[in-house]
Amino acid sequence: MIKARSVLVLGGARSGKSAYAQKLAEAAESAERIFIATAEADDEEMAARIARHRAERGAGWTTIEAPLKLAETLNAEARPGRITLVDCLTLWLSNLMQAGRDIEAEVGRLANAIGALESPAIFVSNEVGLGIVPETKLGRAFRDAQGRLNRDLAAACDAVVFLAAGLPILMKPKNPPDLRLL
Repeated sequence: MIKARSVLVLGGARSGKSAYAQKLAEAAESAERIFIATAEADDEEMAARIARHRAERGAGWTTIEAPLKLAETLNAEARPGRITLVDCLTLWLSNLMQAGRDIEAEVGRLANAIGALESPAIFVSNEVGLGIVPETKLGRAFRDAQGRLNRDLAAACDAVVFLAAGLPILMKPKNPPDLRLL
């Protein structure tokens, strides 16, 4: 077993990645659990999703909303005695694109922050590049940006787990991380 301080959890929609990431965080020996939410409740359906996820986490979690300033929020909240769960990078990317932000710079800032964090962190992201080529230019730009984001975060994190049909597949490193040491 190895000690992993940063874990990227990837998967398709409804693959179980958020539940898996939450179990990782809850298995850690950290005193305090921080949930950094990137979603914004722009409609009733998203508000219901956010409420369901909050209820599933239950007590013992502090939720902080960071739809755009993820690296800054992560740096401020990741400190000894805590574990941070960021869910999800896909919505964060969408927020950045809608706000006209420099995607490459924002992703670089986040990837660079990971190595300097003072406490363990888990990141959840969708793998969107396994399906058909999107019909629109914006859809293709998003798919490509998501692929680069996942690649850069996978390189920055100690461990990467892919969820398919609710089953975790360890991609990095070869040996499973000892999550009790997070």
